[in-house]
Amino acid sequence: MTKMGAEPILQIMAGSKVYGGVHAIDQVDFDVKPGEIHALLGENGAGKSTLCKAIAGAVQLSSGDYILDGQNVSFASPGDALKAGIAMVYQETSLVPSMTVAQNLELGMEKLVTVYRKINIAAQQSQQALNFNVDPLVLVETLGTAKRQMVEIARAVRHNAKIIIFDEPTASLTPEEIQHLFHLLRRLRSEGVAIIFISHALEEALAIADRITVLRDGKLVATQPASELDRAKVVHMMVGREVSAMSSVKAEVSARGPRPSATVERRKVLSIENVTMGGVVKNMSFSAYAGEVVGMAGLVGAGRTEVAQIICGARKRNFLRGGLITLNGKPIRYRVPRQAVRDGIVYITEDRKLDGFFETMTADDNIYLGYLASPKGKRWFYSMEERKAVADRWVKALSISALKRTLKIIEFSGGNQQKVVVAKSLAQEPQVVIFDEPTRGVDVGAIPQIHAAIRELAAQGKAVIVISSYLPEILAVSDRMLVARGGRIVEDMPRSEATEEKIMYAAIH
Repeated sequence: MTKMGAEPILQIMAGSKVYGGVHAIDQVDFDVKPGEIHALLGENGAGKSTLCKAIAGAVQLSSGDYILDGQNVSFASPGDALKAGIAMVYQETSLVPSMTVAQNLELGMEKLVTVYRKINIAAQQSQQALNFNVDPLVLVETLGTAKRQMVEIARAVRHNAKIIIFDEPTASLTPEEIQHLFHLLRRLRSEGVAIIFISHALEEALAIADRITVLRDGKLVATQPASELDRAKVVHMMVGREVSAMSSVKAEVSARGPRPSATVERRKVLSIENVTMGGVVKNMSFSAYAGEVVGMAGLVGAGRTEVAQIICGARKRNFLRGGLITLNGKPIRYRVPRQAVRDGIVYITEDRKLDGFFETMTADDNIYLGYLASPKGKRWFYSMEERKAVADRWVKALSISALKRTLKIIEFSGGNQQKVVVAKSLAQEPQVVIFDEPTRGVDVGAIPQIHAAIRELAAQGKAVIVISSYLPEILAVSDRMLVARGGRIVEDMPRSEATEEKIMYAAIH
């Protein structure tokens, strides 16, 4: 814990950053002390990442003072900040995909002569010290989102930084891995490291932080000790109103009554029988019904994302003894996702930046391209009138920020980016929708809108599958719960019987 009265190691005084005449942050005061975990909270677009990128040297402040160890400083690049002892673990990882884990951990610390055996051993030791199980010899491009995040964290720690910025570090981690991370953060704090922690999971921030700073619309709302705050107070400061991310959806699910009994005929839309892919997916079986949201929980590596990608044609199951997938009773096996889209199956990716949208295009273009990929779209005829009509419909339906529709989507906040990814897929009017971590990196104000969209799809009679590592989310939106472990479905229970404890027990044991 921070010693009372300790002087800040870093201060931002009246910091502002302007893009095209618009303030991303406006006259923000912020500081962090040695041996302190300081949480930085706010909705997407509030300025959190901009402030931290300015601290890490990725962007330069338009005005204001940056004071480090009592001296005014200005960093021209993240490399300069790293040399001064400031490291940032980005939400969207900054690793080099074509290099191994060990090589990525060595970046910025290279010797004149590289001895690969030594860097591999050092990388293995770094991972073990953090309780992360990532092979140092594999290429980063072969890793899933969660393991990339682990490598990013390990790299920051390995640089022995005196200030480490974590931008959504738990977004892709399992509950067990989050506890390992928190243990690491507390250990770093005890060693005098200053930690800035950005998270949309408010309970995590309240549990781990010493102080909390809230930003809204680029301005400082307040900085207070975490012990003086609770979730309701933080949410009110973030959005200026009372918001419950889960309660409205829970109430709506309850209002729909219990799941239909076995005596009531339900239309089976999708059936997965003994699907197998190498050692990742092993004889996995489950079904999805029309008008139902099926939640799929499990630890990272349980095969949840992989089986979803098999269904939509992004991965191939074993050619021999690979199992059977049927859509409305008809066997299917797709070579490419386009064939799945044609049949009404869409997969909404967990990594929106990597493969969720075209980052140099506008929201309207992204949504319209999704529509053009559907059977209804005239693929070789780009109509500006039709583009506007399709985009207008989904911008309104998902409350996408209309003020930003002329900007490239990479300039959007994370919440609006996610809504565009969802809109692009729903514009294809599918009958089966698979959401993979639908609210990863999404602010508390946007989560209820995405959850409402999921429930609305079920109300329209579509079969919906939701993969999520955040158990309150799964419990909030699902009618039925599946738990995956070791490439198999080990539990199938109605929502009325599901609890976080039961789900975690099934996922681990």
